[in-house]
Amino acid sequence: MESNGTRIEPARTADVHQVLADHPRYWGERDLRSLHLLALVREFGPTCLVARAEDGIRGYLLGFVTPTGTGYVHLVATRDDARGAGLGRRLYGAFAEAARGQGARRLKAITSVGNTGSIAFHRRLGFTVGIVDDHDGPGRPMAVFHRVLPVAGPDA
Repeated sequence: MESNGTRIEPARTADVHQVLADHPRYWGERDLRSLHLLALVREFGPTCLVARAEDGIRGYLLGFVTPTGTGYVHLVATRDDARGAGLGRRLYGAFAEAARGQGARRLKAITSVGNTGSIAFHRRLGFTVGIVDDHDGPGRPMAVFHRVLPVAGPDA
């Protein structure tokens, strides 16, 4: 899938290393390097995606499909100079398609309750959001997003 010179394709482990080398360009001051699990790319390759262009990786999404049919988005980020152009939406669209191909019937993601930008983004994508107390341990609530995937039609 290509648009504006950016291709969305399965991630490679080398891509994760590149993202980690440029970590602040995706996450600013937040240190989320420990969440970039190479096992996700190795074991769930088709649902771990990068948005690649001539100038490098503009964005990425690491996700997988659970045995119960949930496409879970573990991480999604766009590079600081690629924001606002719909790349996050494209990554989610490509992930939904790959997850549906593996039997997913719904999507799920989480973020911290203070991450208002992520909450607004997911709402724009049609997710419902609920706050789950103690999600990540006592006193650690998280915003949990859910969205049903439409059933693919005969032309899909």
